[in-house]
Amino acid sequence: MSRNNTERVKAITALLFIAVGLGSASVTAQDATEIIRKADERWNGEKSSESYMTMTIVRPTWERTIEFKNWTMGSENALTLIMAPAKEKGQAFLKRGTEMWNWMPSINRMIKLPPSMMADGWMGSDYTNDDILKESSVVKDFTHRLAGNETVEGVVCWKIELVPHEDAAVVWGRIIKWISHDEFNQMKSEYYDEEEYLVKTEFSYDVKVMDGRRIPTRLEIVPADRSNQKTIVTVGSMKFNVPIDDAFFSQQNMRRVR
Repeated sequence: MSRNNTERVKAITALLFIAVGLGSASVTAQDATEIIRKADERWNGEKSSESYMTMTIVRPTWERTIEFKNWTMGSENALTLIMAPAKEKGQAFLKRGTEMWNWMPSINRMIKLPPSMMADGWMGSDYTNDDILKESSVVKDFTHRLAGNETVEGVVCWKIELVPHEDAAVVWGRIIKWISHDEFNQMKSEYYDEEEYLVKTEFSYDVKVMDGRRIPTRLEIVPADRSNQKTIVTVGSMKFNVPIDDAFFSQQNMRRVR
């Protein structure tokens, strides 16, 4: 084989390796995104969801429990209603598109929540307003990278890194999620700030059947810098793809929903 032919074969081989590499990267990225999408739909429903939950805020010298209902429809609409304690009963939170509102019946006042409040703790817990109202979408607002496989609480999981798009209104600088191979459940999540410091970790336990699908029914958020406190959410009931009218997610309904 002549020198020119040898060089030509090397060049073609190199191009083939590059093409295969790019193709593999594309498939991996798509797989990671598909895994995140399935995990998100498993928890929130493919179309909608309705749930009843209890949140216990644990601090070194006190504990506080909040009961609430939550409705979601797609990634655009969410409504949360406080059921207990009596002091806060009837308070409601609404996300509709890019706007977020808080109805406070005790003072008969509707408050619009600015984006700057999304990182604040919801009702004094370790969950943020963004966690509850779901302003950001783990599917649409992030790129996804498959970072391997790991076992969490005896469950084999995909480890996936989520990095926000530059123009996304996102609280976190990076998220790492562990998604179970068998049922696409989110078994663990780590949340990092823009400076790459770990802020909190969410753990999932007690997988049970809710409305025909197995999901974790106890979630624990533990702040990285305050190991002596945490927030526990227990799922009392959850229904998926329930019929909800678009008008349900309105300021008018915040005042009368029960």
